[in-house]
Amino acid sequence: MKTAKIKVSGHGLFHKSGLTFSLYSCSEPMQSKRGSETGRTLQSNVLHSEAGRVFVSGDSYRKMHIYSLMISLILSVFFLYISESESVKTLKDLAVKSGGSLTIPCFYNGKYKSNPKYWCKGKYWSSCGIVARTNTRGRTLVTDYPTQNMFLVELNSLQESDSGDYWCAVEIGDKWTPDESDYLYLTVSADPAVSVINSRVSGQEEGSISVQCLYRTDYKNKQKQWCRFRDWSCLTSQNSAVQISDDGRGAVSVEMSGLKKSDAGWYWFSAGEVGVTVHLTVTERPTNTTRKSGTTLSGNTMFLWILLAAGLGLLVSVVTYLLRRMFNPAETRERISDTTVHTQSQDSKTYTKVKPNKRKPSSAAAQETDFIYVNVASASKNTTLPGTMQ
Repeated sequence: MKTAKIKVSGHGLFHKSGLTFSLYSCSEPMQSKRGSETGRTLQSNVLHSEAGRVFVSGDSYRKMHIYSLMISLILSVFFLYISESESVKTLKDLAVKSGGSLTIPCFYNGKYKSNPKYWCKGKYWSSCGIVARTNTRGRTLVTDYPTQNMFLVELNSLQESDSGDYWCAVEIGDKWTPDESDYLYLTVSADPAVSVINSRVSGQEEGSISVQCLYRTDYKNKQKQWCRFRDWSCLTSQNSAVQISDDGRGAVSVEMSGLKKSDAGWYWFSAGEVGVTVHLTVTERPTNTTRKSGTTLSGNTMFLWILLAAGLGLLVSVVTYLLRRMFNPAETRERISDTTVHTQSQDSKTYTKVKPNKRKPSSAAAQETDFIYVNVASASKNTTLPGTMQ
């Protein structure tokens, strides 16, 4: 009986997630040796191996070859599908309150920086309809950030009718290669499974922020997580930088302290499998130069206020001094003690004497001079007052 001998060797076809998958390929059949391999030759339809070699009949070889090709083809398609699906990545289940807005980050492989991006709606990828493309305007906006290998889908004024299946997609532009995409489901309702008070928060370097998250009562026993898109890592309990507090009544507080610039970016809060996105902005802390400038400005301001107060004090002193000079009683008595009073009428001038009436002092310590005032009336040229000289 004619037998065939084939060599089977392993070849690595795929390397995915640390696993190597191998297929067996067959070499050309070779004639078996006569006589010297007694006991090592296969009878018809008998199969065994020795020293890495497998001996099969001709019919078995042909069938094995066909099966090998079929398995290779199936595995190639399967792993190609897995590889392509991971070229775009986003969350799988999101919730938002009706009437509100939601921003969805979609991350893609760096080789697609220059490719157009779009947002597609439909349960099946092959039949989904494009809702918005990169840089188009409308209720849905798609904005690409090539430096971050990410594009954002902004959904505004959402209604319950907007709930459904969606796809983040990257256009390849080759009719033989399908576009890259990743699937997610969006739920819009009056009472969403999860939500946040503020979807955009801001903090200062070395400072802290607090995010208030809410969940529906039927999600009370679901696992709560605070996750970061950058490395797809999640926290379910607190650590030195992040404190997660669940009050058990539908509210979770997430506090991040000791903020760094690298903490900025996109996060999500989830209860069970449902999530909602949050964006964190970290601003620079004021430098020492800025603080010194502020201190100098405060010192100059204080100095100006002191000068102003001193000037006002000096002005008040001068005005007070002048008023005292004008209304000093001693000066008034000096003016009254003048012995001559000039009175001028419209027709002529009339002069009179004011004689002091000296009294005897009532005591030796004080003397006072009294004056007798005479009313002077207007007179004509030829009129002479009694006691006056012409």
